[in-house]
Amino acid sequence: MSLIGNLIWFVFGGVLMGLGWWLAGLLALITIVGIPWAKACFVIGQFAFFPFGKEAISRKDLYLKEDIGTGPFGLIGNVIWFLFAGIWLAFGHICSAIACFVTIIGIPFAIQHLKLAGIALAPIGMTIVPKELAAAVRGQGAAAELNNRRSR
Repeated sequence: MSLIGNLIWFVFGGVLMGLGWWLAGLLALITIVGIPWAKACFVIGQFAFFPFGKEAISRKDLYLKEDIGTGPFGLIGNVIWFLFAGIWLAFGHICSAIACFVTIIGIPFAIQHLKLAGIALAPIGMTIVPKELAAAVRGQGAAAELNNRRSR
């Protein structure tokens, strides 16, 4: 089912937003100081081409430790990203989502665009994983939270 969804997505608009992410990545790459943002753009751009069957999660949740992108530097990076590129990519995804919501059949695609709009606002510290792994990570986090609450 993911394959069919991804093919339909790609043909009917996913390619445009994926190219938008890659364009933002190329612009960031040209500046040299934007190389960390460029890497995120290319990874998320690939996700924007074929989003079904994958999910974006925090690297902190996945690896159970902070790194440079999930700590204070990641927050600063996301603020800079938001000001220069994030707002524009999010706007593109929101416009695409509205266009998809117009039709009944486009609602699943609109939901994907809204998820990508959220990622566009703050991509630093995120990684793309298969849905099964994301569910396992969420389950592990929920189990840890339950154990914390029980021990109180």
